[in-house]
Amino acid sequence: MYVCWTYPGEANRPPAELDNRFSSMTEVRRVLWPAYEEPQWSDPSRFQQGIAGSLELFFWAWGSFQQLVEEVSGYVVPVFQRIDQARFSLPLDERVLGDADTLLIFGLDHNVTGRQASAADVESVRDLLRREGTCLLIGPHHDVGASADMKERAVEHAHHGDELVPHQQRFGGFTRSLMTGLGIPVENRWGLRPAVVPGTAQSAPLTVAADLDTFGWLRGVRRFNFHLHLPHYSVTTDDTRGARVLAKQPIDLARPHPFTSAGNTEFNALVWVPPSGDRAGHVLVADSTIFSTLFGVDESLQRFWRNLATAT
Repeated sequence: MYVCWTYPGEANRPPAELDNRFSSMTEVRRVLWPAYEEPQWSDPSRFQQGIAGSLELFFWAWGSFQQLVEEVSGYVVPVFQRIDQARFSLPLDERVLGDADTLLIFGLDHNVTGRQASAADVESVRDLLRREGTCLLIGPHHDVGASADMKERAVEHAHHGDELVPHQQRFGGFTRSLMTGLGIPVENRWGLRPAVVPGTAQSAPLTVAADLDTFGWLRGVRRFNFHLHLPHYSVTTDDTRGARVLAKQPIDLARPHPFTSAGNTEFNALVWVPPSGDRAGHVLVADSTIFSTLFGVDESLQRFWRNLATAT
């Protein structure tokens, strides 16, 4: 797992800036009260209360995925950061990729921090994918508030309804540039609220293109976990076999949004780019939230984790 942010760049965003930053832990506790009032979260001597505290929640929440994959595969799942808490930088080189067969890159870098993949990063990942039995799962997060029109941003915000998300929160500079360098024709757009099963907090079942899923990535998978604002992974090519939309997520149509006003009722939740040419490895595009227990986990989601862990 590779988180392509700069931890200091994210943690040190000024709290007075309303847009393009993560919430502080204090804001999380206030908005989600009383969910995080236990001492392990609310005691400043035990858990950071600024933006750094909310970043630490990600690491806690990835633990269940790491544990399941270790149980299934027998291998520990390490987590790397592009720039960590101590400002040590780790590009995508042999230290990350040398013994990897499956690489998950989480695009949780705000665009204002200026993260971009270098030519060396692109070539290192290309070398990884030249090997048989490899897989890259890459997940730029949502792109909320791209429009300069404040009224449109207000509509977007009312659609997802998350008070912890600012009216503009644009992610994915690193992952977008890496996908461009690799020739992966996918872009993250919007931040869309999934429809739910009535009377529950479960996302409505995915619309799965089983005929396109010849590798079985979604075998036994009915739904991902619910998150208020998920990206639409727009495919920017007409080659529907080269970039296959395997799963679409129904959208909450009771809440207006420019994307649904244009006639869309679902967004692309999982895109598979099968091996092609000298690329022997698979590429999947999916959001990092589906590996986080912050947003729930059930048997269906764990089945996807198992499929990923045993696929290559």
